[in-house]
Parts: sequence; structure tokens; C-alpha cells
Amino acid sequence: MTTDQDRTGAPGGDRPTAGESAGRGWLLLIYRVPPEPTRLRSTVWRRIKSLGAIYLQNSVAALPASAANERSLRKLRREIVDMSGTAVLLSAGVLVGESEVRASFQTARNDEYEEIVDKCQDFLAQVQKEYDENHFTYAELEENEVDLVKLKNWFAKIVDRDVFGASGRAACEQYLDKCEQSLEAYAVRVYAEEAEGQ
Repeated sequence: MTTDQDRTGAPGGDRPTAGESAGRGWLLLIYRVPPEPTRLRSTVWRRIKSLGAIYLQNSVAALPASAANERSLRKLRREIVDMSGTAVLLSAGVLVGESEVRASFQTARNDEYEEIVDKCQDFLAQVQKEYDENHFTYAELEENEVDLVKLKNWFAKIVDRDVFGASGRAACEQYLDKCEQSLEAYAVRVYAEEAEGQ
């Protein structure tokens, strides 16, 4: 009988983290959902995308093997079955074409990093607008702080699933740093304006 410890080689059956799982295979979710209502299909698509999975073909999604990804795909499989659909979750190794699968996964991560860069550019433009309009208030500062926290949290989620080190991460980090510096400078100006107004 094979135990979790035998499979992972870790004492106590500990599973590898997402970063450690690179090169340890893939999880494939092969599914079918009823054609009607169409919202079921879009619900599954959104969930798969939110997990960072890639499509190898229609209704075949892949994620690098890890305990967290397995839990997420098992849950999604249950949801698909509850929709009167069918779904099978497989653990697989790529015999030929591993580089293509990895490249698709990295492209997906780079696309996500690029989305954050776009949002960072919007953030920087918004802070500049506050300067242009001479608008230095605690309310605006707080709103911008909330926006930056959201961007950082989104970035952290992508980093967690970026097990192969996509090239877009560095540029994204640089833009987040620019946003941080811009917000700090804006905060200094808000504090100065508020002090003068007292």
C-alpha cells in the first residue's frame, strides 16, 4: 500500500508547496457542463481562470500539481457535478510537449502581470490627477491606499501560482514600487496641507 509519505517522500505525509511542485506533474480537469443555462459554462470558465489554470483544449484545464491546486480542482469538480455536469480530475505527467505546456502557463501569468501593470499606470495617473487638481485630502489618500493594497494582494496571488517564474514579474514589481513611492509622496503633501489648514 502506498501512503502519502511514500508518494511525497516527506515525513508525516507533508505535501510540497506550489513552488516545490514545479516539475512534479500536472492536474487535469476534464469536464462537461449542460449547454443550458449558458451561465453554468461561464461560471466554470471564470472559476478555472481565477485558479490560474490554462486550457489545453476545450473543457480540459491544467494546473501544476500541488496539494492546494488539487483541493481547488476537487471542489470545482464537485460544483460541476452539482450542476448536472460531468468532471474527472487526473494527475498526469507530460511525455512530450512539457515545454509547450509550461510556456502556455507562463504566458497566462505574464498576461496577469501585464494587467497589474496597466492598473498601476491607472493608479499613477490618478495620483497625478490629484496633484493637477490640487486635491490633497485624507479621504483621497485613504482611497488610494485601498487601491494599492488591492493591487498588492492581486500580485501576491499571481506570485503564488507563478511556479515557473514568468518573465513579467520583475516589471510588475517595479510598477508596484513606483505606485508605493507615488503614494508616499502624496501622503507627505496631504499631511503638509492638513497641517497648514489647522
